[in-house]
Amino acid sequence: MAGNDAEFIAVVNDTDPKNGGKSYALKITGNNHAQILGKRIGDVVDGIFVGEGDKTLSGYKLEITGGSDKTGTPLRRDLDGGSRQSILVTQSTGYKGEVVVHKKKGGDKKRFRYKPDGLRRRRNFRGNTITQDTRQINLKVVESGKKTLNAILATEAEEAAE
Repeated sequence: MAGNDAEFIAVVNDTDPKNGGKSYALKITGNNHAQILGKRIGDVVDGIFVGEGDKTLSGYKLEITGGSDKTGTPLRRDLDGGSRQSILVTQSTGYKGEVVVHKKKGGDKKRFRYKPDGLRRRRNFRGNTITQDTRQINLKVVESGKKTLNAILATEAEEAAE
């Protein structure tokens, strides 16, 4: 595997209420990619493995809260392993549990969403372990470092503005 296949996109959620709950997207590549493989949802990882170059989050502790694979299939906390499984679910993680009805009335198209009681559907999910097929990992800050996330990642936003 080479190039794009050996990377994760880490979405880091800043839980500090002063920062308004902002999220930052960072890449995890190279040796750091190998450090994250095999971790599970709920595990705490060191922030030094997240980011590239001087944009690493050293001093931070991050908890894995979820993610998705290369096809957009969500990871689920209650499924073991990293394989793709089809399970019967009600409204929960990865499934909204709503039915969309289209009605045509006098030339106007109306769309209604409703949630019937007891609706269950078979949906695909991935297990709670991070594998090579995982593309996005959701992380939240458990322990902050010396610098704020905004200070570490601010130059990236300023470069994009110019």
